[in-house]
Order: sequence, then C-alpha cells, then structure tokens
Amino acid sequence: MDLRKLRYFSVLAEEKHFGRAAQRLALSQPPLSLAIRQLEEEIGARLFDRTSRNVSLTAAGVALQREAQVLLRRTEETRALVKAVADGKEGRLRLGFVGSMLYRGLPRILETFQAASPDIDLSLQELNSTEQIEALHRDEIDLGFIHGRGAPKGLEGFRYHAEPFVACVPVEHPSARARMLRLARLKDDPFVLFARNVSPDYYQSIIATCLAAGFSPQVRHEVRHWLSVVSFVANGLGVALVPRSLKTANMAGAVFVPIPEATILSETWCVRKAGGPQRPALDTLIDAARAEAGTAG
Repeated sequence: MDLRKLRYFSVLAEEKHFGRAAQRLALSQPPLSLAIRQLEEEIGARLFDRTSRNVSLTAAGVALQREAQVLLRRTEETRALVKAVADGKEGRLRLGFVGSMLYRGLPRILETFQAASPDIDLSLQELNSTEQIEALHRDEIDLGFIHGRGAPKGLEGFRYHAEPFVACVPVEHPSARARMLRLARLKDDPFVLFARNVSPDYYQSIIATCLAAGFSPQVRHEVRHWLSVVSFVANGLGVALVPRSLKTANMAGAVFVPIPEATILSETWCVRKAGGPQRPALDTLIDAARAEAGTAG
C-alpha cells in the first residue's frame, strides 16, 4: 500500500475537509482527490462520504484510519531507528508507563539506564494499563509498567511493586485528622473511582472492599488516572481509596489516612512481549527496573 496515499488519507481523515487537508499537505485539491479515489479503488471500498459541505469517514474509513496511524507511526519509528544506527547509536527503546510510576521510582530507573546505555534513544509514553497491553502486543512499545495482578496472556515480566490502599479524603472532611479510618465511616460520602473500563480489576477490588466493610459505595465520578482521582478529592468532589505512594504527590487539599481494611494491594508489573527477540539494551532497562523494584513508594 502506498504510504504517500496513506498519509494523504490520514490528514483528510483528521481535517474532514479537502481544502484544509490540501493546505496541510502543501497540495492543490485535485491531486489530493485523485489520490483518495485511487486508494479507494485499490482497497475496494469507499472511505469517505462526501457532500458539497461535509466529508465524513465511512465504517471502512474508520477502520483504515486506525491502522494507517499505526503504519505511519511504525514507518517513522523505523526511519528514526535507521538514522540512529547510521549515527553510531545502538538503537531506540519505547517505554510505556502508568502515571503513578512517577512516584514509584521511574526517574531513578531512567537515570540508571541512561548512565549504562548513553547511546540508546529512550522514548516514553504515558498510557493506561489496557493501552500498554495492546501496544506491547502490536509491537508499539518494548516495555511497560502496568497495574494488575500478574503478567497478562502473551506477556512476561515480574512484580515491580506492591503497596496497600489508603483512604483519600478532602482536608475539610471530619475524618481527615484521624490516625486510622474505619472504611464504614465513608458510607455516606460520594466516591471517586479509577474508571472501570481502564482497570476493571481495581474497580471491582475497591467495590468488594467497601461491601466487606458493610456498605455499597456511592460511585459519583470515574476518572482515568490516579492523580485525577486525588485531584477530584482535593477539590471536595468525593472520597477515594488510592495507593499509598500517592501521598508523595503532595497535592494540597487531599489527606491520606490508613484503613484497617486495606487487604487489597496496588500492584505494578514490569512486562514485555513474551518470546521477543533478545535485545541487550532492553535487558539493561529491565535490570535497572529490577534493581529499583521494592524500594519505590
């Protein structure tokens, strides 16, 4: 498939306007229209619905847009890798991580790795656990730090860190000054939870912990990042159960209180695709993570 036409398609899919797309591509509209028609003929499917005013993706176009983004990104990564080798560097690694890793030793891992492998270009992507798992399977990242209870199917790795959950309450909350907080005292408060579609395991574990304490939590908000959970609490929008290490975020307005019911653990796993090729640089990065494991948080 012609990468030039894919790039034209990708820009038009984003702009949904031939004039703006042509301007971004530094083309006139006729060559862009011709390239899109040729791509549709090559694929055997209509990619856009066109009217005098609007351009919209068909179902086939939506599917191609997703795959085109992957192909174009991989092409650019290949170009960057080849250039790095030509410049005398060993190569490039792509690391995915959940946001909480910023408080669980990620900066020290990077420092250790870069001291040992100064010729490796290391790119970082903050992704949730589900996104990282998909990216590892699609060879879009080389190593990930995910939340979970083990290495998912098709991946291999080790438990990097585990810690208990604590209650996170607004500073004005009646229990904010408690040395220990019985979870049942929060039964009438609205809860902020890590989104179920991002981490169903954490969501169900927190619900189960509350049920074991004798109440069903009033789930008012669901967000995609732990720091967002803490931010919601700090702004008085509810209470939450969060990993203990988030205390180090030092977010004004949020207080962290131990709970005796903290039987569930927040686990972070360092994972890679199982059976992948041997890469000395990747092994060095994993060794840096192993050295830091257990000391974070």
